[in-house]
Amino acid sequence: MAHDRKFRFAVQTGGATSRREWVEKARKIEALGYSTLCMPDHFIDTPFAPMVGIAAAAEATDSLRVGTLVLGNDYKHPAVVAKEFATLDLISDGRVEAGIGAGWMRVDYDALGLSYDPAGTRIERLEEAIAVMKGAWGPEAFSFAGKHYRITNYDGLPKPAQQPHPPIFVGGGGRKLLALAAREADVIGFSPAARAGEVTTDQARETLPGPWTEKFDWVREAAGDRFADIELQVRYFFAAISDDRRGLAEAAAPAFGISTDEALESGVALVGTVDECCDLLVQRREEWGVSYIALGDDQYEAFAPVVARLAGT
Repeated sequence: MAHDRKFRFAVQTGGATSRREWVEKARKIEALGYSTLCMPDHFIDTPFAPMVGIAAAAEATDSLRVGTLVLGNDYKHPAVVAKEFATLDLISDGRVEAGIGAGWMRVDYDALGLSYDPAGTRIERLEEAIAVMKGAWGPEAFSFAGKHYRITNYDGLPKPAQQPHPPIFVGGGGRKLLALAAREADVIGFSPAARAGEVTTDQARETLPGPWTEKFDWVREAAGDRFADIELQVRYFFAAISDDRRGLAEAAAPAFGISTDEALESGVALVGTVDECCDLLVQRREEWGVSYIALGDDQYEAFAPVVARLAGT
């Protein structure tokens, strides 16, 4: 069945300072009409462990979906990840989105003493990991023999509430990773490729209309007949509700080595009045097919009017 391309919205948050603050945040996100609370997976400057955090958020809410944006595949064995997601999906009555990526942030690897393998190796490992996760969520025991993982007659328990499995969310920006996502994921999150293992100013140019459109073209090509069933997401990193759209862009653009006009055209920029932001999201849905919008901790309350107007439409 083709995806309906109706708007929904997520908040990506790294945590809180206490149980009370976390519960209040999760309930506020739900009350403001957001579909999903999702968490990143980093060891530097991110307070909460994502699987524990989203479990607590699910327990504190009734309808809010919870997920990861995204787990670094290299930090855990995929059978462990599958078991944790399945458990959470079961006890949350099917509210999990299983987000996973190849891993990109070099300082995480350095801090843990992990080998930062070439991107091709990390993506190859991710592909195998997704196969292991799907196998663990399947109805019966399975075996898998890959270059990076080996499974022998394993029947993963528990089975998730959502069938055949929770939506698999794969995020990334390079062609090889997006092609993998197009073949295997239910939701694809688009971002600039972090080829240097860190955030760099040259990534801004990758979000300009030409290169950004090319990423969606890669997915369409690799997905083939699957494309109509895939939900597309963008995490907006430069986002603000403001009457001075151009003034904000003028202030921000020099730090990224781009012009004011280019900043406003960036595929990860969402700046303007409520009307302007709504119009831009509708335009980008028509052009790129993006209907799933993610915002950050510092933005979600200001964007509540946009969510109220567009969610479910």
